Amino acid sequence: MADAQQVRAQVEAVYRRDSRRVLATLIRLLGDFDLAEEAMHDAFFIAVERWQRDGIPDNPRAWLVSTGRFKAIDALRRRARFDRSQAELILLLEGQAQDPGDEELLVDDRLRLIFTCCHPALAADAQVPLTLREVCDLTTEQIARAFLQSPATIAQRIVRAKAKIRDARIPYQVPALAELPERLESVLRVIYLVFNEGYSASVGEDLVQRELCDEAIRLGRLLAQLLPDAEVLGLLALMLLQASRLRARSDADGELVLLDQQDRSLWDRERIDEGCRLVRQALRSREYGAYSLQAAIAAVHAEAASAEETDWDEIVGLYDVLQRHWPSPVVELNREAALARRDGARAGLAAVEAILARGELLDYHLAHAARAELHHQLGQAEQARDAWRQALALTRQGPERRHIERRLKTLGTS
Repeated sequence: MADAQQVRAQVEAVYRRDSRRVLATLIRLLGDFDLAEEAMHDAFFIAVERWQRDGIPDNPRAWLVSTGRFKAIDALRRRARFDRSQAELILLLEGQAQDPGDEELLVDDRLRLIFTCCHPALAADAQVPLTLREVCDLTTEQIARAFLQSPATIAQRIVRAKAKIRDARIPYQVPALAELPERLESVLRVIYLVFNEGYSASVGEDLVQRELCDEAIRLGRLLAQLLPDAEVLGLLALMLLQASRLRARSDADGELVLLDQQDRSLWDRERIDEGCRLVRQALRSREYGAYSLQAAIAAVHAEAASAEETDWDEIVGLYDVLQRHWPSPVVELNREAALARRDGARAGLAAVEAILARGELLDYHLAHAARAELHHQLGQAEQARDAWRQALALTRQGPERRHIERRLKTLGTS
């Protein structure tokens, strides 16, 4: 019999790595979100005992899917004693010819799930929260913070969306090629939100969650195989270029290292080369959009030997195009940060202050952090302190909070 503590640690590791893939496959097999989630948790609970007795299986994910499926069938049999409508479903599940652990079926179950969550029959404001909850296991609190909504509001949207999928019998599948374009915008947005949560976690003590970054890139590659649209390639390029910096984003203690101070020898040149190639391919199509332009900006950073050698004029120009065609206050803020590097802190500060004066990004900690840094560069210590304090009050991630606290400490307390 295996050591109980070691097996429990292994089960926990499999849960962190594979639980959402197991859930996605169970949703395909069972056709019900809540039943699948219950079955998944039952399977992991059973694994703790069985793996101690029988050893860890060669394919833990397939074992968990199979165990969860049988537990769900058992649960449905018990319910069928009181509800005859369950009998047909039990026969369907028992009669499925396909091996539920078949790797060919498992490979794109999460992509199927994303398309289900982004089905046009669902309310637009529910599609992304549902996907982040079910595909990425983000809590309703994390999703609420990302959308500046209350957790109760987000929870209601998710519940309603699940009910709609069940009652309308929305199919669990990747749509036909002709239907892909109308679903693409939501799916791309979801994949990028997954990546962003991995690249810079919204809460907690970890700066990054590499598993989410890797999963988003994997989904981006699957989508590019289905539909090599310019924006699909652009998003994949953007994620690769940003992910190329992951090793350099934190020091040995897990503390934040800003772009200008990063050791560029740690950047992943293979991902940079692939990302730059995809950027060129996307831009040549003349059908590019916001993701491709953001990827082009990331490519300029990636190709610079140092922060000082960055072509800030090109970056400002790319942001001008991005803001003109796909305007947003965050894009504008990033443009003004680049403007400050090109034209000086005073020009950048005036532009950032203008954004905040309009009442935009007041709850966005990076806007106040940018304002603080520019005040600091101009020797305006009191204004810098005030702005850093505002940024700190809005920051929920440990490494970012400690970075701001260090910046405040360098300014003193007067």
